[in-house]
Amino acid sequence: EKPAHSEYVSDFMIGETEVTQALWQAVMGSNPSLFTGDMQRPVENVSWDDCQTFIRKLNQLTGENFRLPTEAEWEYAARGGNRSQGYKYSGSNSVDNVAWYDVNSGNTTHRVKTKQPNELGIYDMSGNVWEWCQDKWCSDYNSPRNDGYRVLRGGSWYYDARDVRVSDRSYFTPGGRSINIGLRLAL
Repeated sequence: EKPAHSEYVSDFMIGETEVTQALWQAVMGSNPSLFTGDMQRPVENVSWDDCQTFIRKLNQLTGENFRLPTEAEWEYAARGGNRSQGYKYSGSNSVDNVAWYDVNSGNTTHRVKTKQPNELGIYDMSGNVWEWCQDKWCSDYNSPRNDGYRVLRGGSWYYDARDVRVSDRSYFTPGGRSINIGLRLAL
């Protein structure tokens, strides 16, 4: 998380919600998620590599250029962009208002858009599922990027309030899957 630094972000768009199981199934023809029963839950149990395959297929179907957000884009959006109120979590200083995390999740994911959005109208950037970013991992912003890992942001239903803060960072292997990890699209 430190040292704090400034980073320039070009214009971009980011998904209002995490990619749902319904969208993943429509594109891929299958649903890898453990927590099923409501197709408006975020897809989980997808690797960074799986996400790249999904995005290629989605772009072929739509003619768009969807991608994963960069880590800087993700954090800018999670903090509320140019409307930021400086909240600890994405949209509030009260974690329960904006996040599904270990205390309130009941050990499962939840339908997207059931907590309040942040200042930009974006949902679930704190909690529900960790979200893959395009970037390779680095332990701090002065270190070289590591080819072996990719960045995760946002925390999940399984993690505590500290891990769903907008400043929290994590990583995982690109081929690794977890019932805590999903994605959000950027354009």
